[in-house]
Amino acid sequence: MIYIGVTGWGDHDSLYSGQISSRGKLKEYAGHFPIVEVDSAFYAIQPKRNAEKWVNETPAGFQFIVKAYQGMTGHLRGEIPFENRQAMFNAFKESLEPYIETNKLAMVLFQFPPWFTCKRENVEYLRWCRNEMGDTPCALEFRHQSWFAPQFYQKTLDFIKTQNWIHSICDEPQSGEGSIPTVLENINPDKVLVRFHGRNVHGWQKRNAENWREVRYLYRYNQQELQQWANSIRKLAKDSLNVYLLFNNNSGGDAADNAKEMMNLLQIEYQGLAPRQLDLFKR
Repeated sequence: MIYIGVTGWGDHDSLYSGQISSRGKLKEYAGHFPIVEVDSAFYAIQPKRNAEKWVNETPAGFQFIVKAYQGMTGHLRGEIPFENRQAMFNAFKESLEPYIETNKLAMVLFQFPPWFTCKRENVEYLRWCRNEMGDTPCALEFRHQSWFAPQFYQKTLDFIKTQNWIHSICDEPQSGEGSIPTVLENINPDKVLVRFHGRNVHGWQKRNAENWREVRYLYRYNQQELQQWANSIRKLAKDSLNVYLLFNNNSGGDAADNAKEMMNLLQIEYQGLAPRQLDLFKR
C-alpha cells in the first residue's frame, strides 16, 4: 500500500473550502489524504486530549506519523523541561496512547539535526532511543552527511536494519555536510518512509536568515521530477508492504498540490477517506 500525505494540516489552503476554522481543518484534510505528519509534537509533547480529538476526527483507516519531540533528538537548545531524559521519553510515549489504541499510529519519526554526526556516542544514543520506544514503530532520519560517507554507508544501513528502525528516505538539496543523499534502500520489509523537502539549495543554506524555515522549503516539484520519483516508489513498493510519502515543501503552498500530482502519477484513488464539504450533497 502506498500512502501519500503532507506535513501538518494547517497550512494547505488549496485543500479547504470557504472560511474554515483551524479546528475544522483536520476533518477536511482527511477527505484528501490518508496520512499526515503531526509536526506540532516536535515543538511540544502534545497532551493526550489533543491526540484523542485528532483520532476521533479522522476515518478508521487514517494514519498519523508523529514527529519525535525536539528534546529527544537534540534540537532543543538549553535544558529539557523534564526532570531527566527518561521522564521526557515517558511523557512522549504516554502522548502516543490514543493513536496506538485506535490503531492509527503509522510510526514515530526521529529526525536528527545536522550536528548529530556519525560517532560512537550518537550510535549508542540511537540504541537507547530504539530500546526505549519498545514495540512502537520508529523511523530514523539523519541530516548529516557523515552517516552515508563511504566508510559508514553500509554500516549505517545494517544498523538501521538490526535495530528495527524504519528507513526515512529524503529528497532534499545536496548542500554540503548538512544534507544527506537520497538512499533508495528497502530496509524494513513492513514500512518505508519518503520525505520530500524540496530542492532549494540556496534556501537550505540560509540558516541564519530570520525567515530561514520559510525559505528553506520553498520549492515546487515539476512533472519530470515527480515522474522520476513515481518510478522509484513503484520499486520500493515491491519490497515493502507499506510505503509512506510525505511532502514537506510547503513554504509556498506547494506540498498539497505535489502530493495530489503524485497520486495521479501513481494512479491512486483512496477509499474510506472522510467526506469532503463540497461532496456532502452529491449522490
